[in-house]
Amino acid sequence: MAQGTAQQLASTLTPSVSALSAQGLATPASGLTPLATGIVRSGERGAERADAPAGSYFHSGAIRWHVQARGQGPRLLLLHGTGSASSSWNRLSAVLGANFEILAPDLPGHGLSGDMPRGYSGLDAYAAAVAELVTDMGAWPDIIVGHSAGAAIAARIALHPDAARVAVLSINGALRPLHGWTAATYVPLAKLLGLNPLVPSFVASLVRADTRSVRRLLDATGSRIDAGMVAQYEQLMRNPGHIAGTLRMLAHWDLRSLLPQLPRLGPRLTLVAGGADRTIAPQDADWVQARVPGSTRISLPALGHLAREEAPLDIARIVIAVARDRGLLDDAPLAAATPEQCA
Repeated sequence: MAQGTAQQLASTLTPSVSALSAQGLATPASGLTPLATGIVRSGERGAERADAPAGSYFHSGAIRWHVQARGQGPRLLLLHGTGSASSSWNRLSAVLGANFEILAPDLPGHGLSGDMPRGYSGLDAYAAAVAELVTDMGAWPDIIVGHSAGAAIAARIALHPDAARVAVLSINGALRPLHGWTAATYVPLAKLLGLNPLVPSFVASLVRADTRSVRRLLDATGSRIDAGMVAQYEQLMRNPGHIAGTLRMLAHWDLRSLLPQLPRLGPRLTLVAGGADRTIAPQDADWVQARVPGSTRISLPALGHLAREEAPLDIARIVIAVARDRGLLDDAPLAAATPEQCA
């Protein structure tokens, strides 16, 4: 990808949604792409937006997964980060659904998916569970798009020998092991909180009592998202089960085993870094790129940690560029999208 379309974006991309609306992206797809037998369609739930693709439940291993799917074409697997859910991809998937088949699961313990089996934790366990899911669904991806911790899961899956052709697009990816003061306090605190079964319910009650607490938390990421997206996170943070799953994931998160293997991704890895990200330092993308020969780094200077929700058209353009570089899409014009379709 060194001379490819994705790298060219590093010097040409701007974060303006309105400026990109006329550049030929995709229109939302209608309906679901059939996945596999054994899926139970979920009904209406308050945690999902009315314009979101319908969710389905799929049993894989010991986990009951909630998966959103839409579209046709090369297959994208979208993996959210810690504390988020598949609904965070709704606006991006609405843009890309006419050109890609999109699978977006809630990670174990998050959103509407069941938790990891007792005794299974850490990066390798989450990556193995996701790999088992897509294998059971007969839906192995062409590109995995991961946000934050989801990027580490994406990278770990793509390092499997059977995934040698799978590309990884990391959006503000948490690919650098924790270090310094953060390493000394972050994981121990998560473990301590996770040991107390009362903490998730207590946090959920605080969110219900203080309606602006989630907005403050999201603002601290460096992103500015609208009330509709904030409402999605409020739904999640009012759910003690989701909070418990988030704490369990944090308490056992360790990237040290991933670091020596990252160079094997080579040009399959594209790193997108928001310049205003206050959660993952933008310089971490430089640190990773220096260790992965042939990888591409793209900067979005004005965007924060939740870049895919702030500017879905910007991210869609990068996804399309990666797909073209991989020979998954031709250069034919794409159907136009309007900013309203990403609102």
